[in-house]
This record gives sequence, C-alpha cells and structure tokens, in this order.
Amino acid sequence: MTEQVLAVLVVLGGLVGVLWLLRRRGIAQVRLPGKRGGAARQLEVLERLPLTPTHSLHLVRAGKTVLLVGVSPSSCQALSNVAVSAETQIAPEAAAAWGKV
Repeated sequence: MTEQVLAVLVVLGGLVGVLWLLRRRGIAQVRLPGKRGGAARQLEVLERLPLTPTHSLHLVRAGKTVLLVGVSPSSCQALSNVAVSAETQIAPEAAAAWGKV
C-alpha cells in the first residue's frame, strides 16, 4: 500500500515538473478556474463565419479596434478595421457590415 502511494506521488511530481518546465519555456499555458489576471483581455474573437471547409471570416476585437480577418489555408488577411471607443458596444452583425467584400 505504501509503495503504491509513493509511486502515485512520484508520477504526479514528475507531471508537475514537466508542466513547470513547459510553462517556463512558453510551450504550455495553464489557467486555473476562477483565477483571472489583473489586466483585461485585449484580444477577443467576436464571431467566426465559415465560408468553405478551408476558408472563413473572423471578427476580432484587438484593444479598441475591431478587425474583419479573412482566413485561408495559405494566409490570413485583415479585410477591414474600425477604431472603437471603450463605451461603444458593437453588434457583430454591424461590425461585419463594415468589411463587406
């Protein structure tokens, strides 16, 4: 019984050590539930519209700018961008209308 508990603790310790190493090198990110960073999120995906299996449009808020981004297998391209004040709430449908192509 004691050997089994010791074996489990060694395995869990090894996993924690590998996770710590990966986080330190920037390969892994771990977010604990209920624990938020002090700064507000600066990047947010508002909506995604698939056009074909490999092409899509993404409506992204980056700080105070809303971007319409076209994504294909070979590239990503900003199609339209609009600066938005902090008080302004933008409906995704209205923001998508800015970048009609």
